[in-house]
Formats: sequence, C-alpha cells, structure tokens
Amino acid sequence: MEQITEHHHPIPSSASRFAASILTALVFVVALNLRAPLTSVGPLLPRIGASEHLNATMQGLLGSLPILAFAVVSPMVHRAAERLGIERTVLAAMAFLTLGIVIRSACGTIGLWAGTLVIGCSIAVGNVLVPAIVKRDYPGHTSLATGIYSACMTGMAAFASAATLPLSDAIGWQGTLGIWAIPAGIVTLLWLWRSRANAQRTPAAKTAADAQPRSRQSTASETRLRVSMWKRPEAWAVTLFMGLQSVNYYVCVTWLPTIEVSFGVPADRTGWHLAVFQLVGIVMGLLIPVLLKGDSQVAAVVVASVPLAIGTLGLAFAPRLDLLWIIVASIGSGCSLVVALSLIGLKTSTTEETTQLSGMAQCVGYLLAAVGPTLAGTIYDITSGWRTVLIMLAILAVAQTAIDIIIGRNKEAGR
Repeated sequence: MEQITEHHHPIPSSASRFAASILTALVFVVALNLRAPLTSVGPLLPRIGASEHLNATMQGLLGSLPILAFAVVSPMVHRAAERLGIERTVLAAMAFLTLGIVIRSACGTIGLWAGTLVIGCSIAVGNVLVPAIVKRDYPGHTSLATGIYSACMTGMAAFASAATLPLSDAIGWQGTLGIWAIPAGIVTLLWLWRSRANAQRTPAAKTAADAQPRSRQSTASETRLRVSMWKRPEAWAVTLFMGLQSVNYYVCVTWLPTIEVSFGVPADRTGWHLAVFQLVGIVMGLLIPVLLKGDSQVAAVVVASVPLAIGTLGLAFAPRLDLLWIIVASIGSGCSLVVALSLIGLKTSTTEETTQLSGMAQCVGYLLAAVGPTLAGTIYDITSGWRTVLIMLAILAVAQTAIDIIIGRNKEAGR
C-alpha cells in the first residue's frame, strides 16, 4: 500500500529548539479555524432566513451542508495526503477555507450556498489530518495534545458564537460571516512558513530518516492495513461514537439560540449562552484525558454521554432553568469531542492508520451528523415546537453509552 511519505521530523534540523516548538505547535493554530466559520452561523439563522426567505428546513439544510461536505470529502483526504503530503494538503485546505468564507459573505444568495460548501470541504481536510499530525508530532501525549487541539477549536468557536450578534448589529450578517476570512488568511500564511521550513530539511536528514529500518510495530501495522479499516468492528464503534456526538453538537450549535428564543429567552442572551455551551466544553475537554489513560476508555465515554442526555431532557421539560441545562449538556459535549478525536489516535499505531480511521470515522460520522440540523428543522416545521427535537438528542446521547464497552476494550482497532 502506498505510504504517506512524510516522517516524524517536520522541522529542519538547523532551527532553534524554540522555533521548532513554534512550528510544531502551529497545528493548534489551524484548529482555531475549524469551527468558528460554522458556529457563527447559528445565532444568525433568523436574520439569514428573513433576508434570504428560508424556512426552518432550509435554514437547517444550510447548517447541514458543511457536515455533508465533511462526509463526502473525508474518505478522499488520505489519498490527497499521500500524493501531496500532509503539510501541503493542509496548506491548500486553509487557502480554500479563506476563499470560501469570502464567497459566502460577498457573492449573494448563490455565494451563500457555494461558499458554505467550499468551507465545509476545506474544514473536512483539517478534521481528518489534524488528528494524524497531532499523533505524529506528539507521540506518547496524544490525549493531552488532542485536548489542547479541541480547546483551541472550541474556544474560537465560543468566541464566534458570543461575538456574532453584536458584530451583526454593527456590520450586518454578511460582514459578520466574512470577518472570519482574516484569521483563516493569517493561518494560511503561517502554515506556508511551516511547509517551507519542512521542505528545507537537508537531503542528508531526509536520507537518514528514509534509511532507518522499519520497526516490528511498523511491519505489523502494514499487515493490519491489508485488512480494510472498514472491516474492523472496533473502527465502526469509533465511527458511530463520532457520528452520535456530532449530531448532538451540530444540532445544538445550529439551533440552540433559536430554541431558547422560543422559550422566551432574549435574543441577545442566546449568543452568550451558546458561548457558555462551548467554553464549559473546553474545560471538560482538557480534563477528560485523565480518564483516557490505560487500555480502557469506558469511563471516559460514559462521562461524555450521560450529561448530554440529562441536559437535553432538562431543557425539554424545565426550560426556565435553561442556562443550567446548557452547562450540563456542555459537559458531555466537550468531553465527547475530545473522546471521539482521542479514540482515533488511541486505536491506531501509525500516521497512515490514524489518517484512514480518521477519514472513515468522519465520513460516516458526519454523514449521520448532517441529518441532524435539517431533521431538527423539519421536526419543528411539523410540530411547531422543539421538545421532540430535544428528546431525540437525549435518545442519541443514551445510544452513545451503548457502544462504550465495544470502544473501550482494546488499545488498537486492529486487535
């Protein structure tokens, strides 16, 4: 099988230790741009719907479109990375992300949909490759590095949620969506710097890396790769966990402000509540790696699933305590994301395996997740209420726990 030709030495040997650390850590800067262009849409849906004459189902489809792109593009990313290299593939994704954000905000109704699609395809590449880069560049610290990566991703998403409505009041919803082209453009330039530094490794360094003998572990991994990741039961368990937690997350970031408004919460508070939902998730995401140590991750996935069910049911039947239930649900949501991403690294041995499982989990997982926002909007159009949607989310959270034992048994998906 064709191998990804990049090795675990992305930094030139002549760079200082500090510069090497900065270059390696740029993967976390990429993470800052993988959710904010999406979470900034949810608080604006009522304004976008009014401006573009979209009913709840079409607004849900707008929220689902990037997730559909995740599902379609994810399985192709491994091949692109093999052909172009991981570094250049991420660089291209960040450049197209910047372009997509501009198109979405500046090119009218067609641009709204086309730009959203480009954004989804670009973020899909980062979704697949960043976990592989984290595993490669931080061996032995995959869960902690994944927690930091998740914190960066979710932190910027929370800021986007909180800042969206005030910005929209000042510059309109188009300008508010377009402003995220600035950080995306900056990270594109920074990643170009990293890619060039990687390319400037001396030929001797590359020769030495290429000449190193393969370990028994690598040989065993190549043997396992002959067995398709799609035929491994535990890989499917990781994939289902990714899908179920993604449905909950994307329904919440798309519809939570609208749901709260229907319960009588002032619109200007809903953006802040969505930010709280994500900020609490950051803290829990940094704590959950403690439960991911060792050969079993059952405790971690239980902690990630139960609060989601409690929070969504509480919001359905006691909406006056909305902030409390949002905080409870965010505990589960933050843990779930880190657990899902960590499992991709913990269940694999090499960068190639990680990339394959990441592509599989995100293809099928996000295909499931893409149904969520649109289905939620359709249910609302039919029932004229959100209680059924919230009950559905609670059921999905309970379903996450049903696959806990399957996921938590072994260290690697190939065993």
